[in-house]
Amino acid sequence: MDSKRLDLNLLVTLEALLVEQNVTKAAARLHLSQPAVSAQLSRLRDVFDDPLLIPAQRGMTPTAKAVDLLDPLRQALDQLRATVAAHSNFNPAKARLTVAIACTDYLHAALVKPLVVQLRTKAPGVRVAQRNLDIPELEAQMARGDVDLALMTPQAAPPSLRTRHLFDERYVLIGRRKHPRLRAGITVEEFARLEHVVVSLHGGGFVTPVDDALAAFGLKRNVVLSAASFLVVPDIVSQSDFVALVPERLVRDRADQLKLIDCPFPVEGFAVGMVWHERSHGHSGQRWIRETVASLIGQS
Repeated sequence: MDSKRLDLNLLVTLEALLVEQNVTKAAARLHLSQPAVSAQLSRLRDVFDDPLLIPAQRGMTPTAKAVDLLDPLRQALDQLRATVAAHSNFNPAKARLTVAIACTDYLHAALVKPLVVQLRTKAPGVRVAQRNLDIPELEAQMARGDVDLALMTPQAAPPSLRTRHLFDERYVLIGRRKHPRLRAGITVEEFARLEHVVVSLHGGGFVTPVDDALAAFGLKRNVVLSAASFLVVPDIVSQSDFVALVPERLVRDRADQLKLIDCPFPVEGFAVGMVWHERSHGHSGQRWIRETVASLIGQS
């Protein structure tokens, strides 16, 4: 590849094409005509000696070389944009901004609540509008500006959206402090005989992947309650002999009410990250919000 034939405009066009995988959409993002973007794509193919994008049933599909180019290209352009834009035009103490955040109830408790508390001190003019996380609609919501930031498992995000890993969460087994049968080191058989609360986000489900893991031991647990939200589970458990597997960050500050122990067999956790759209990527206020959310991880 002859790097002398590349210029910044071509690289910006390549980024837009690889993200949108559609010449018309890339042209709209770049505020260029479709023929102009098609001409630049032709030049890029010549420079890289690769088709980069090939026609598909819907839009275009990136080649293997194009997939390898996207991450380093974004990193280089982001560094350049950050240097040019910086944060000098955003003053948190004086800013007036509304940020729409989509997340589950668990992440509302784990991240949004501490974020709002911190904003009252650092950025009193910044408001947060919480929305329920709707993954199938997320890309369209972000494109319209209905959602600015999503807190979720980044692997579940549409590929056109930007992601940033925040932390890895694990599950812990909880029960009331004086639960007569809950103790560290319980066996899998003892675990199965306890009275369990499970969470079914869509309501009414009594089976989770934990039950598949138990089936490998030839066991079935005793599920007595299916809750629609993680938020109600700690209170229910603290006032009964029920137990539940919940994300650790949800209950780590409730040791005075609950006993927290490890599950007696491996339970897969999950990753938590931020997801956002290209339209808000360069906005200094939105960037400050994302950095503020990231800073909460080390404090919790």
